[in-house]
Amino acid sequence: MDWYRLARPLLQRLEPEVAHDLSLWALRHGLVPSTSAPDDPILAQRLWGRDFANPIGLAAGYDKNAVAVAPLLKLGFGFVEIGSVTPRPQPGNPKPRLFRLPEDEAVINRLGFNNLGAAAAATSLAHFRAGPSKDGLIGVNLGKNKDSAEAAPDYAEGVRQLSRYADYLVINVSSPNTPGLRALQGPAELEAILARVRAALAETLPERSVPLLVKLAPDLAEADMEDIAGVALAQELDGLIATNTTIARPESLKGRHRTEAGGLSGRPLFVPSTAVLAQLFRLTGGRLPLIGLGGVASGADAYAKIRAGASLVQLYTALVYRGPGLIGGVKRDLAALLRRDGFASITEAVGTAAR
Repeated sequence: MDWYRLARPLLQRLEPEVAHDLSLWALRHGLVPSTSAPDDPILAQRLWGRDFANPIGLAAGYDKNAVAVAPLLKLGFGFVEIGSVTPRPQPGNPKPRLFRLPEDEAVINRLGFNNLGAAAAATSLAHFRAGPSKDGLIGVNLGKNKDSAEAAPDYAEGVRQLSRYADYLVINVSSPNTPGLRALQGPAELEAILARVRAALAETLPERSVPLLVKLAPDLAEADMEDIAGVALAQELDGLIATNTTIARPESLKGRHRTEAGGLSGRPLFVPSTAVLAQLFRLTGGRLPLIGLGGVASGADAYAKIRAGASLVQLYTALVYRGPGLIGGVKRDLAALLRRDGFASITEAVGTAAR
């Protein structure tokens, strides 16, 4: 996609949040070329009763309001995760709240779940499901409103409004930009949320099940991971997502915005997030699907996540620096690496470096 290489200098001069909004506008108006290339069969797998043509997905945070789902799928993603969506609209944190670290291929954000609310997302998803791309695989990432006294009712309300459009649901208890949210990763807190969410699911969709996942932070202690793995298995969760952004600031960071508050994503997150992923795979005995993200910028990165225990892989920050042409390259190189090492499918490779 040479157009992105030519446009990148201009895009990088724009304030990051303006560039983000402009890219969504371009997608919605058909100004971003799509791909018609079929996926390599070696990348296909079946999870949760759904067929994924490839394991490369877009992480939550880009299309918070589900306004560009169809064109995003046409870029070649195997699935797209929208959100985080809160029950009520909220503006998020004061601007500026999004910062590029180009020397590090990283981003720091403290957006604070800025979104139009669950009703608006439901309208967008209903429109998508009525369109020609209606069978595309969509994850819905749920958050809580900043001013809500209790978290569980917010997640339950998100389920009631959005679960009918989702191929899987994500309980986001790991964003560093909503006060107190990460405390919800504790066993008692997590169990209480899951109980309310499951009750809401049974009430809203009694005729079918929607896979339920929890998105975790990369800054967890070993004991925390053990507790979460225990809850995930005991509560029969359908999967875990590892990981969200980090509050850590590696000494290697060079970007001038490296001291800004918020969650760090991109290349510096690859090693710690992959370590958490591998540990969760070991702690759960490979008994539930994991989605790996954090610093993925190549087919080799995606392959490392899969071998560490991921069945699916997500990316986002790398698109800021490499553009949508990255997606096809990641898939092509991943397929080549699987064949090089004698694997006939993604499933065969999952967790082979973490066992």
